[in-house]
Amino acid sequence: MHERTPRTAHALRPLLFGWLPAIAWAGLIFAFSAQPNLRFVPDEGLDFVIRKAGHMGIFGILALLAWRAVATTSARRRPWAWALALAVLYAITDELHQGGVSGRHPSAVDVGIDATGALIAVVAVGLIRSRRSRRS
Repeated sequence: MHERTPRTAHALRPLLFGWLPAIAWAGLIFAFSAQPNLRFVPDEGLDFVIRKAGHMGIFGILALLAWRAVATTSARRRPWAWALALAVLYAITDELHQGGVSGRHPSAVDVGIDATGALIAVVAVGLIRSRRSRRS
């Protein structure tokens, strides 16, 4: 039994360190989505822009964390594509979650904005990585 414990712990370490940041970030998104009438500035137009840019940034970060998790814990090809799919699926569940929060409502437009943010992040990092690998 003692022989298996270190191996099991060693096997779980990449899963923990790979997925914990993505799961924690998803939890943060969930917590913000549970806030009724979430406003950042008094001006309605500016608040709209800030919230939508925030959606893009937050889901961009989620996609990158998921990419890292998939790449470090699985042998799947194209981990960026899996990460993008996971971010979009989470965006959908996030909007469904908002449907049950007072003062919030689900929006297909927000899913599109979230997906766009995730796509921009994945493409940007993919281009940066591609340029770096060509220099080496």
